[in-house]
Amino acid sequence: MAHEELPPINITPGAIRFNTDSMKLEYFRIGMEGENSGSYAGIGTLAAGEWVQITTTSPDIQTGGTRGLFMGGHNEPDPSSVFDIIDYVNIATTGNAIDFGNLISSEQEANACSSSTRGFYFGGDPAENTIETVVISSTGNATDYGDLTATSKTGIGMANATRGIAYLNNGNTINYFALAATGSGIDFGDATFSGGSQGMAGASSTRGVFGGTFISPAANANLDFITISTLGNGADFGDLTTAKYAGSGASNSTRAVFMNGYTGSAKTNNIEYITISTLGNSVEFGDTTAANYYTAGSASPTRMVSAGGGDPFSNIIEYIQIPTTGDATDFGDLTQKRRHLDACSNGHGGLG
Repeated sequence: MAHEELPPINITPGAIRFNTDSMKLEYFRIGMEGENSGSYAGIGTLAAGEWVQITTTSPDIQTGGTRGLFMGGHNEPDPSSVFDIIDYVNIATTGNAIDFGNLISSEQEANACSSSTRGFYFGGDPAENTIETVVISSTGNATDYGDLTATSKTGIGMANATRGIAYLNNGNTINYFALAATGSGIDFGDATFSGGSQGMAGASSTRGVFGGTFISPAANANLDFITISTLGNGADFGDLTTAKYAGSGASNSTRAVFMNGYTGSAKTNNIEYITISTLGNSVEFGDTTAANYYTAGSASPTRMVSAGGGDPFSNIIEYIQIPTTGDATDFGDLTQKRRHLDACSNGHGGLG
């Protein structure tokens, strides 16, 4: 937060200062965390700002490369086969996933987001409002973070370096929460669509894009966008090439990629992408190794990995190079076949 003697209204975004209390360099960015941020809704106002510590940490320093985490899920035909599994991979390499730890309880149909240090898993089936967290650079079990404003099953998650964003599928509500703290979700605004489930998302450090949902009785191609550091409602971004849901979404700082999905009558193997800083419809990228749905994706600055899926249940992990276009390539296997799992990483596009 800015000091009272230097109010935010007088500070230009991008300004740098040395904080004599913390002995750290900080920069000023648009967007204010905390309960009073509702009075600063909007884009481009210098009142909506905060000082953020400049760090030199990176996924390479923390974990030897970007880590992708795959959490929860289930494997039919046994309806009791819901898992508390957390797997991880090093996205820069190829190979099979490794056991990370466990969720607080067995979960499926939740969603996830992350900072450069922590992963967050929220909602789920049965419909819950809980948020769990793990430290990505270590291994170990999830701990309780707080609660969303309402329950959410098959919602949508994305984040930048400081804020997690959660679309709750029991209406059109969007929550946010501070990634460096513990606490509860706070109302952000509303999406243009209501009751959308099993969607996909990607983010840059400033903008989140999400959509590709099931809205009874059909799949929906609509994509919304928000400015993560502000408060406000979603706005129309464009459309996917095909109306579908239950695919994987992930991003680097410029592109969001959407893989696989279900059209309502068939599973797909298509991969499409958008340029996050623009508006418009998605563009064809390539194909996955097989048609699939109920998958989960995470990303580094250069790669997206997607894993799991159903019908038949899968443990396959595959990857693409985000800056190019082309077909997916086999990466390795999860520790367990499962669908309705969720994923995050410590190197995605929302981290800059």
